[in-house]
Amino acid sequence: MSIPTDKVKELRKQSGAGIMDCRKALIEAEGLMEKALEILKERNLLKAEKKSKRATSEGRIEAYIHTGGRIGAMVEVNCETDFAARTDEVKELSHCLAMQVAAMSPQFISPEEVPKGTDIEPETVCLLLQPYIKDPGITVQDTINQTIAKVGENIRVSRFVRFELGEQ
Repeated sequence: MSIPTDKVKELRKQSGAGIMDCRKALIEAEGLMEKALEILKERNLLKAEKKSKRATSEGRIEAYIHTGGRIGAMVEVNCETDFAARTDEVKELSHCLAMQVAAMSPQFISPEEVPKGTDIEPETVCLLLQPYIKDPGITVQDTINQTIAKVGENIRVSRFVRFELGEQ
């Protein structure tokens, strides 16, 4: 099956995946863009799961101060090597995660950290389960998985802190 180059470029723009991955997904999806996006999402999840057991001893700390200087956030994002930590993809992810923390005020990183027996909805208080502020159709974990697929290394958020004037 012949896939037009413009379709491959469009899928690459939407997914951030590599050109050959986009082409293969479009061929598998018989040219259907939505189905190809689902295929890429599943592959990203599989790549992320394979890498999830790897140690993340390097990384970066990103700070974000919201306009007006009343809200700020810091996030520690870890990956496997300092080389990956310096890539544009990890820098962008770290910045967006700091913005996410400032905007959505999560209390925990993942559902495992939520105390048992509480009536808290994990989707609202867990960073990884929150809708991503730049694309509410996906979660923060989906965004991290996409970056893992691009960079080829395990990435995890190890901690964050949010400051707001007047709050303790």
